[in-house]
Amino acid sequence: MVQFGYPRRTVSLVDTLMSEPPSGGSPRRPLRERLAALLLRAPEDRTQLMGVLRQAHEHELIDADALSMIEGVLQVSELAARDIMVPRAQMDVIDISQPAALFMPHVIETAHSRFPVVEGDRDNVLGILHAKELLRLYANDDIDVRDLLRPAVFIPESKRLNVLLREFRVNRYHLAVVVDEYGGVAGLITIEDVLEQIVGDIEDEFDFDVAADHIVALAPGEHGPRYRVHAFAEIGPINKLFDTDFSDEDFDTIGGLVTGQLGRVPRRGERIELGSLGFQVLRADARQVQLLLVERLPPKATESPDVQDD
Repeated sequence: MVQFGYPRRTVSLVDTLMSEPPSGGSPRRPLRERLAALLLRAPEDRTQLMGVLRQAHEHELIDADALSMIEGVLQVSELAARDIMVPRAQMDVIDISQPAALFMPHVIETAHSRFPVVEGDRDNVLGILHAKELLRLYANDDIDVRDLLRPAVFIPESKRLNVLLREFRVNRYHLAVVVDEYGGVAGLITIEDVLEQIVGDIEDEFDFDVAADHIVALAPGEHGPRYRVHAFAEIGPINKLFDTDFSDEDFDTIGGLVTGQLGRVPRRGERIELGSLGFQVLRADARQVQLLLVERLPPKATESPDVQDD
């Protein structure tokens, strides 16, 4: 029997079309109207919507890349700046209190197009400097770097990514400094970081893999430290970091471990629990998981046996 419906609510087409109206009820609607109502029923929540989209993919109405990007768009509305920002300790900044001869090698090495400019302390952000503006220093030694700065944009850690992306587009800026509830600098985020949540990694000729970047500390969560982990990070460092004992006999990477546990490629936004850790898929495509949010799960409450008085 052909079935039409959404996850958790399977409807038999024949039963729906052929069932008699309740006694004393309104007259039966024409077959065409009932068929249209069945097929055009709107999904009631996001789970049902994704179920419809995945069915469309299975029937080759949309390809895997399109499905992945749609999932990314929906995922962006659930994530905040704190979830994908570059943490404060790993920000590449220019300290204007130093002479140009000291910070220029760092600018060349990192090859970023924009840098937050601070004075002495990372909480003291003066503005944003475009790397191309530094070319003026070679043409004119009398230029003050302060004159080349553009205003910095500050956003809270809780800023939703879909709202931030709209602000990036409308106001035409590409980098924002993320601040915590006390006004201190917590990290930075770029428009590329947000777009990668939708379309996957955007690599250019300056991107390269650094093992130290496979596990990035984020702001602590409700139950302790949280980390953004590349799926190809090895299991050993995760065990050492969280004091876990995941086996690396069958899988070398944490992405392989999560995929093996599910028995399929995880979807963007899915949450998986393994032992004492929770994994949320931040980025994935139809072929592999790419980025995970890892945090410790809350301790499970143990039930105490009832004690009866003699």
